[in-house]
Formats: sequence, structure tokens, C-alpha cells
Amino acid sequence: MKKLQIILILFCCTFVIQSVIAQEENIWRKLSVVKYDKRIADADQYVAREPRYMPLMRSLDGTEIIVKGYIIPLTGKVAQTEFMFSAFPYEMCFFCGKAGPETFIEAFAKDGKPIDYSDKSLTLKGTFRFRSSDVNDIMFALENAELVD
Repeated sequence: MKKLQIILILFCCTFVIQSVIAQEENIWRKLSVVKYDKRIADADQYVAREPRYMPLMRSLDGTEIIVKGYIIPLTGKVAQTEFMFSAFPYEMCFFCGKAGPETFIEAFAKDGKPIDYSDKSLTLKGTFRFRSSDVNDIMFALENAELVD
């Protein structure tokens, strides 16, 4: 009986550890840690939201990541070498107003090899680039993106 309990405890511990590791690898969770400060943008007292990037985002720059998400096509629902990749499906993406700018990445296919459009979630691998120089530009890019089976 004790042997069975020990095996059960080891199994549970292994499952918990694997779950924690999987959560740590969720890139969208890491990218969502952006804060916004309000500031007056012009003489008309227009209030703008200026992003304040967390050190974690900067530390990811230049690293290889694996990210699961949805293709948001830029030129129709066909294979593309450049497209937006979102944490959410098309109807919930940033462009539709239902999510923030930290929920998508501009993707550039490896060696110019087009990636087929799909409305199902896909997993991509590539080099993460953090772009913070222009607050009006896309914050993140995925260079050399390729489909992971």
C-alpha cells in the first residue's frame, strides 16, 4: 500500500512540475506584462497611453522562442511570408479591438518560404525581436519563423 502511495505522490509531483514548466514557456504570458502610463500628447489635452516595457521583454530579444497562436493574414487567406501572429483567433485579435497590442507579433517566414494560412492555432518557432523605439509601431517581431509540427 505504501509503495502505491509513493508512486502516486511521485506521479502527482511530476505532473505539477511539468505543468509549471509549460506555463513558464507560454510566451504570451510573458509579453502581457506591459504597463501603460497616461501622458498628455498635445495641446488639445489628448491623453495617450505610453507603454512601459518590463525587463523580461527586453531579455527575450534575440532569443529563439516557440509560440502558439493564430495567423492574422495581411493579404488574404493564403500562404504568406509576412503576417501578424496573434494569441487570439481573428475575431478576438487586436485589430478587431478586443485585445491589446501585446497580443500579436509581426512574423517573417524563414528563407522567404510562405507559411500556409489556417484558421486553427499553429505553433511557430523563430527569433524574437523586441522593438521599442517607436510606440506607434508593432512592439514584437518573430524573424525566421517556421512552422513547428
